[in-house]
Amino acid sequence: MQKFNKHIIQSGETLKSIANLYGISESSLKLFHNNHCKIEDQVLIQLNKQKELFLPRTAVSDKNKLVKFSHGNRLLFQPENSSLKYSTMITIEKNGQKNELRYDSSVRWIKGENGFHFFEIDRISDLFLNEEQVNEIADLLAYKTSKVLFPMQISVDQQGKFNDIEGTDVFKERWKNIKDEVYKEFEGDIVDEYCQKIEKVLEQPNSLFIFIKNDYFIRTLFFGIYQKFNQDYQTEMTETFPVVNNAIEPSYKIEVEIDPLKDEDDLINIAGTGKLYDERSRYDFINGAPFSLIIEDNPVMNDDGNFRLKYYLNGETQLSESLYLECDINLEDRKKISIVVTVLTD
Repeated sequence: MQKFNKHIIQSGETLKSIANLYGISESSLKLFHNNHCKIEDQVLIQLNKQKELFLPRTAVSDKNKLVKFSHGNRLLFQPENSSLKYSTMITIEKNGQKNELRYDSSVRWIKGENGFHFFEIDRISDLFLNEEQVNEIADLLAYKTSKVLFPMQISVDQQGKFNDIEGTDVFKERWKNIKDEVYKEFEGDIVDEYCQKIEKVLEQPNSLFIFIKNDYFIRTLFFGIYQKFNQDYQTEMTETFPVVNNAIEPSYKIEVEIDPLKDEDDLINIAGTGKLYDERSRYDFINGAPFSLIIEDNPVMNDDGNFRLKYYLNGETQLSESLYLECDINLEDRKKISIVVTVLTD
């Protein structure tokens, strides 16, 4: 992201008048400019033959262009009373094959309590696979049985990161009606298999948590992007993501940067890139190991995986408008997950 702004010097302007225009001191303006310009363009006492001045990124005449931070450059997460709808496209690439899933969801803030925000998540559209509405029996069964989970309530921490599922007893209450509907439409061993799978998940809280934790939409929307940034508006995050089916998700070290100025569309821009950062080897992941099978005091971290994110937040509410998250890992073949989440407007 751009590290500075430039001011084109107009006739009659002085160092003092330009500093006053941007609300900074003359000494701060001079120091910043001299640290970024060529030696021959440095300002010694007053302006001489300079045609432009380098300014700090946050030195703007229109203060509404500044992103709102709390103390210590922490990005504010204030979702109170919000109710939004999102379209999600998930692309899964593995073994030379690519599949795309698409569906719409609603996200409604319910309350804030004990340092957490509570949301209701609901699926509000059919499921589309590779741009066609699902019609294969296995896909339809998976979709219809998963309806027992929606609408669901989840909790999210102050950094906007998914924390837990709430009110799970309601799933068991719903299951009887969902199961009856499924058996009215389908029959056979495959139906029994799917129903038994759902019932097993509902009976085991840990399994239910892992099942919901693998929801790419929830994990992308509530990734925990509301971080504390340093003076250069950067931060480092070590986060996990369910790119593979493993009780312990792969860990990634990610460098994240936020532009302290909103763009021309009044959006807040956040970008990040990272690498896999996990003690487990490629073979550990292939075999589904939850920890490294080789114990070392100073392990060589597996970095054979990439992570990239690009988030655009509403400049006023600072809530998500458009998100892109991409994650891959090298197994027997490279597996890659890409998630695009876009707000729906009425």
